Amino acid sequence: MAYLELNNIYKTYGEGDNTTEVLSNINLSIEEGEFVAIVGFTGSGKTTLVNLINGLLQPTSGDVLFKGEPVIGTSHERGVIFQNYSLLPWLTVSQNIYMAVKEAFPKKSKKERNEIVADYVEMVNLTPAINKRPKELSGGMRQRVAVARALAMKPEMIIMDEPLGALDALTRGNLQDEILNIWGKDKRTALLITNDVDEGIYMADRIIPLRPGPNATLGPEFKIDIERPRDKTELNDNLNFKKTRNAIIEYLMDIGNERKTEALEPIVLPDLEPKSFVGRF
Repeated sequence: MAYLELNNIYKTYGEGDNTTEVLSNINLSIEEGEFVAIVGFTGSGKTTLVNLINGLLQPTSGDVLFKGEPVIGTSHERGVIFQNYSLLPWLTVSQNIYMAVKEAFPKKSKKERNEIVADYVEMVNLTPAINKRPKELSGGMRQRVAVARALAMKPEMIIMDEPLGALDALTRGNLQDEILNIWGKDKRTALLITNDVDEGIYMADRIIPLRPGPNATLGPEFKIDIERPRDKTELNDNLNFKKTRNAIIEYLMDIGNERKTEALEPIVLPDLEPKSFVGRF
């Protein structure tokens, strides 16, 4: 039995003539301890897919199963790192993280919870800002708080919805490594949603493209045959990296060209005759 399963998932919005099918026939199986990345274009339905997995949305049809049980509502077992920061503006860095830790570990003492908070704040290099509120932080710093909050709950599965896109290159690279280090310690199941092919190859065991919507569906999977731990500085000289990267980019470019071709198809106008207003004034 797979750790996470999506079986024949369809997701539509609207009703009647205004119905839009965002996701179509989504089938995905992730094993325990596996790290999977889904790459796709902006607006292809990636966030809708994440929200189905974390329980914020329910599919129009099909089943989302976590450890064999239907996903109904959110759970700290599935920690989510969102695109936006989703921080409570009236709380400090430590307080935002503490709320999540308290929810995840209700039986721990306050001292133990504070120690967890301090460890994860240090992990994302925010100790000097631990008592600051979100409005006093840069966008990148806020995202680091969101990463620390999700990881501090020690979820059984980490779900990441393009969490590092707003960060500078150095911080992004550091957090990629930190997430991989945490994942590598106990191989918690991980799903990364990204539009960065290189990030997906560096972090994941396999990459699955999401064909753009409407009616978005998953494309073929690409297995990442590169030993761990991976070294960014050596990847550009790795033949498997080059081969996999080229194959994924070529596939995505083909999809992009298909979209352009569809967009350039001639629009057939109705056969109408213009009204004549001669002599009517």
